[in-house]
Amino acid sequence: MGVTKQYLRYVPSAVFGVIGGPKANVAYVTLRGGERGRHVAVAACEHVFVWDVRKAEKVLVLRGSKHEVTYLSPSPDGARLAVGYEDGAVRIFSLLSGESSVSFSGHKSAVTVIGYDGLGARLVTGSRDTDVIVWDLINECGLYRLKGHKDAVTQALFLKDKNLLVTSSKDSFVKWWDLDTQHCFKTMVGHRSEVWGMVLLNEEGRLLTGTADSELRAWDLSYLEQGKDLGEPSKKKVKGLLEEDMEDGEDGVDESPEERILRCDKAGSILRESKDRVVSLMTDAKAKVLLCHGTDPTLEVFAVLPADEVQRRMEKKLKRAKKKAKSQGGAQGVPEPVVERKLDDEIVRLVSIRASAKIRSVDCVLTPSGEMKAVLLLQNNTLETYSLKTDKKDAEATKTGRLTLSGHRTVVRTIAFSSDNIAVLSASADTVKVWNRSTLQVIRTMACEYALCSLFVPGDRQIITGTKSGNMQIFDLASGSLLETTPAHKGALWSIALSPDQRGVITGSADKTVKFWEFELIKDQESGDKKRLTVKHTRTLQLDEDVLCVRYTPDQRLLAVSLLDCTVKVFYTDTLKFFLSLYGHKLPVLCMDISHDSTLIATGSADRNVKIWGLDFGDCHRSMFAHDDSVMFLQFVPKTHLFFTAGKDRKIKQWDADKFEHIQTLEGHHREVWCLAISPSGDHVVSSSHDKSLRLWERTREPIILEEEKEMEREAEFEENLAKGEEPVVPGETKGEAAPAGKTSIETIKAAERIMEALELYRDESKNMQEHEEACRAAGKQLPPPKMNPILVAYGNISPSRYVLEVIRKVKSSELELSLLVLPFPYVPDLLSLFNTFVQDGLEVELVCRCLFFLLRVHFGQISSNQMLLTVIDSLRSNTISKVREMKDILGFNSAGLQYLQRELEAKEDVMFFTDATSRFEEKKRKRKKRERAILTIA
Repeated sequence: MGVTKQYLRYVPSAVFGVIGGPKANVAYVTLRGGERGRHVAVAACEHVFVWDVRKAEKVLVLRGSKHEVTYLSPSPDGARLAVGYEDGAVRIFSLLSGESSVSFSGHKSAVTVIGYDGLGARLVTGSRDTDVIVWDLINECGLYRLKGHKDAVTQALFLKDKNLLVTSSKDSFVKWWDLDTQHCFKTMVGHRSEVWGMVLLNEEGRLLTGTADSELRAWDLSYLEQGKDLGEPSKKKVKGLLEEDMEDGEDGVDESPEERILRCDKAGSILRESKDRVVSLMTDAKAKVLLCHGTDPTLEVFAVLPADEVQRRMEKKLKRAKKKAKSQGGAQGVPEPVVERKLDDEIVRLVSIRASAKIRSVDCVLTPSGEMKAVLLLQNNTLETYSLKTDKKDAEATKTGRLTLSGHRTVVRTIAFSSDNIAVLSASADTVKVWNRSTLQVIRTMACEYALCSLFVPGDRQIITGTKSGNMQIFDLASGSLLETTPAHKGALWSIALSPDQRGVITGSADKTVKFWEFELIKDQESGDKKRLTVKHTRTLQLDEDVLCVRYTPDQRLLAVSLLDCTVKVFYTDTLKFFLSLYGHKLPVLCMDISHDSTLIATGSADRNVKIWGLDFGDCHRSMFAHDDSVMFLQFVPKTHLFFTAGKDRKIKQWDADKFEHIQTLEGHHREVWCLAISPSGDHVVSSSHDKSLRLWERTREPIILEEEKEMEREAEFEENLAKGEEPVVPGETKGEAAPAGKTSIETIKAAERIMEALELYRDESKNMQEHEEACRAAGKQLPPPKMNPILVAYGNISPSRYVLEVIRKVKSSELELSLLVLPFPYVPDLLSLFNTFVQDGLEVELVCRCLFFLLRVHFGQISSNQMLLTVIDSLRSNTISKVREMKDILGFNSAGLQYLQRELEAKEDVMFFTDATSRFEEKKRKRKKRERAILTIA
């Protein structure tokens, strides 16, 4: 066997530099023993970070796998957090343990909204794929998929007391869904543009919508029960309302006047300060405070006044109107002034908060003392917190905190490693940060100009950055101060490289020059006798095109310069005479590097190719298609012929320059990868991306087998194609507004394969037992039993039928129906006969009934036409009904016993249970409001 070259695997080690990703929202959460308004959850690429805003430190990380987080929603009890991802998956995390216990997969693209119902038992999710899915959190399965929107869903809200759902979308429609019948019974078509936000106010008696203009529209909702109490509106009045809406050309409702569930009437609108679209519209838990913001840095805060406060305001208005009429000399017989109740009287503007950058998302909590705490997630990787006393007349918002230290505000364009492998330098448009690689903590933060390239000065006490304005800036790490700004070039300084003798640097710029610099120590005039580092210009190489990248060969014999004309020119370092021209790229070479032995040069271009050249004759050894977009950075691993490339396609790839093979792909970044740095030991790689994250990768001792890597790539491609495929269709069911909630994935296919394997094992074991019985009868004596299957022995010598049940039980509840849908029909008869025995024995009756009803619905035609199965179905019917009835009786008995114990305790302790007392109080309050409305209507 031939000797194979061994490659070691690089694995992701950490994500740092992110405070809050700009793609998802921010949400207040309550950790164990923590007060409300202290902890916030934000998305950080594929993870979720929980920050303590008072201490400005990270207290919990909810780890994701691969896809970016797009939405967060805490449960009503505060114990769980629902997280939506870019691939359409939803995971439920426990905030106590930080672990995910439930996951759902139903959407084809990014989740855009998640909402819990009042009890926290159901979850609604909306996505860019225009579907709305309702999930059952108790059974951990999908209930149904609601279709009807034509664009991404922007908001979805459950109604507390009614089994209704309201959704909004970028298609400009607001839809009302009856969840009992799973159909859309009302579509509001009154908006001219996309509906970006929506909230329910006044105990779900009013709907407020935010669109792409500067108005917040309000709609009064009248439900069926209220309609009975108030009486139906006259035909004339309804006709007038409809004509008025049609004339207005806006805010019309497309429903007929004979509405059976609710009536929706335009109640007015509120004018926002911003002229751009609404980004988010939200309220606190009790809908007392309303927050709204657009794409600018302004957050508008409104107070939603309670009914008694509105009544007092109206009485004051009426009193002032009477006084004014009296002062103007009102005569006898003149009717009393009438004050019209407007929306501005109910929703009052409190204050406008000006943040330091554009706002991405906001969340708020209202404390019992009436103080509102708001947290703002900004577009520039920052969190800001504000507090506001809502009960004061002239309330002012106070900034209480800002999380900025552990991340860049703008995109990191350059990274460098120190010579001892410990410190990592990252520089962006406004700051230079130095990190400790092992702790991932910031050591120094220094203000700088827009940095494009950087390096550590030998000795690791100073750093140099090249800027967009053409300057070289030298910083001292010990003091964190700027030592000197040298005007090096007249154009952007794109590349800087250390000379192999470590006595100076070379710079290349857009002003078509390459300049040579030497390090010098000069006396610092400010500090007296102390010396500081500076650079002295020694030579200049003038070229015909902009310089994009410069590199020395490690033996310092040659100098390679990449130009804007798509070529790489190689010069002798001592005389600056021309030696070679490397041409072949179709677009400019953006990055290059030279191997440690000065024999190979690798170039990466905007044409997406990497070329490997020999430096002896300048011949191209191999051209490889490397990335799906521009290759932004390329660097050799020290003392090897392996190199890494980073591209705008969000991937980092490792290559072998001798065998011209792709070794490994490092995936994780969610935006373009701008640069990377390899530690001098080659054990660590740090990369930066447009998602403002820095990622650390570690080299392990695990070898890479290239064939296995290719197989994994093929599997990933197959799974991606599965996700893009059509939704599962149940035979005999036409496509309508409601559809199955799940999505076929590699997990559902694997689960179906496990069920098929278990059924085949059951068939084989049954056949063996049958043959054994026949052999015993033929021999007339009891023979030793056949050897049991090792799998059954591993499960504790269980029977084959119980093994099938164990396999079904281990399938995730959210994937069960999709797995059964993939199952071929020849396996169904065995399953039905097994279900019969399970029900008779009382094993997992609920699970068995769920599987049974689904299989009957899917394969009804084939089952009903099969005479052999009719006896099994008859037996199943009688056994299932009797067993379910028996379980129902047990549950009823237990429920009655608990109610009896409750009554006994209440009578003994003379107290009422909190939930009962609350529900009775709410019922009384609702009835009182109905009476007041009826009196007002009659008056």
